[in-house]
Amino acid sequence: MEKEELKILAQNLANPQGEKGIEIGEMMNATNIGMTLESIRTLLIEDEESILEIGHGNAGHLKNIISLAKNLKYTGIDISETMYNEARKLNEEFKNQADFILYNGTEIPFEDETFDKIFTVNTVYFWEKPVEFLNEIYRVLKDDGTFVLTFGQRDFMEKLPFTEYDFTLYNNSEMEELISQTHFKRMKISEKEENIKSKTGNETIHRIYTVLTIKK
Repeated sequence: MEKEELKILAQNLANPQGEKGIEIGEMMNATNIGMTLESIRTLLIEDEESILEIGHGNAGHLKNIISLAKNLKYTGIDISETMYNEARKLNEEFKNQADFILYNGTEIPFEDETFDKIFTVNTVYFWEKPVEFLNEIYRVLKDDGTFVLTFGQRDFMEKLPFTEYDFTLYNNSEMEELISQTHFKRMKISEKEENIKSKTGNETIHRIYTVLTIKK
């Protein structure tokens, strides 16, 4: 891919827009599904719980969440109007259990201790003020709740040609340091590996990623 194409891809991975954004949203759902499902498993979702996903994309995975337990309430927030519209369209059948909300990327628009479980996959690279944002997550998480943060490790991500454009990358120790600056007290690190199709072509790449289970 040419430099300009890589820039456009990077921009749309951060904030999908228009027809290109819809296409990239579909591709992201496909390439991230392993990470997303692993994150959902790690949450240990139970009946009656309230779930928040930060950066839901097209939410093609929502059915996997809804099927896990009874009377769940799912909320997805995203900065992309394109993804907000796509998620609502693709998940019309779950409208009684799922809400999608556009937000500004810095302030989570809910009261303190609203959610039992919160998760986010491949969004941390784009947080402008990560410590402040993590404290926002802390604020809306219930005291006995669980927050799962999933990200591609720096060594893997640096090999991808588009991550030089406005991505902030982390290895496990850098992420531990970041979390230590927040109100969160406990964290468990789990490393995972998978083979996925590249976002820039048809080749298969070996991805190493981290699932953090974080508690108050």
